[in-house]
Amino acid sequence: MALQLGDIAPDFEADTTEGRIRFHDYIDGSWALLVSHPKDFTPVCTTELGSMAQLKHEFDKRGVKMIGISVDTVGDHQRWKGDIKDVTGADVNYPMIGDPELQVAKLYGMIHPNASGTSAGRTAADNATVRNVYIIGPDKKIKLLLTYPMSTGRNFHEILRVVDSLQLTAKEQVATPANWKQGEDVIIMASVSDEQAKAKYPKGWKTVKPYLRLVEQPGKK
Repeated sequence: MALQLGDIAPDFEADTTEGRIRFHDYIDGSWALLVSHPKDFTPVCTTELGSMAQLKHEFDKRGVKMIGISVDTVGDHQRWKGDIKDVTGADVNYPMIGDPELQVAKLYGMIHPNASGTSAGRTAADNATVRNVYIIGPDKKIKLLLTYPMSTGRNFHEILRVVDSLQLTAKEQVATPANWKQGEDVIIMASVSDEQAKAKYPKGWKTVKPYLRLVEQPGKK
């Protein structure tokens, strides 16, 4: 069955560019960002892995552990890192999982379970479905799942924005509106009555509709 939001992210053991890991141990109570790639030495993914590296400090500030996976060997990943540095100017500064047996790709439903053989001889088109993003919470549950086509590079600033929303809404009884950014007003959840909201937000809020109440972001600096 396909993974859904709220499912426990499947655990696995695998070799990475920074040694062997068990995924749940790697998460270890932190948030995690798992980004999958269909093949090493592909153009869009080369730019994406560099973009991840350039923004790692931002994910670090939010307590998010980054990890990549591609359906190739760790040795291929090590060689690919040189190209990523040449193209983007960034050193890959997070682990990259080797998945030459397609085990993790199948476990996460990124590739058909009947796909046979290993990564050897497979093309990016064969692995086109391995283009997912998972944000995983400290409880090891999947909080976000995105699948991108091969022709569209991922926007990691948007993924950071989603992390900000997920971390805020995990702590507070609020939701974030369309195009929300850190520091902007948020929505009081419908489960919070006006009486409860008065105690929680003594400075008040703006009622746009009876079901849409905007309030200053809790904890805003």
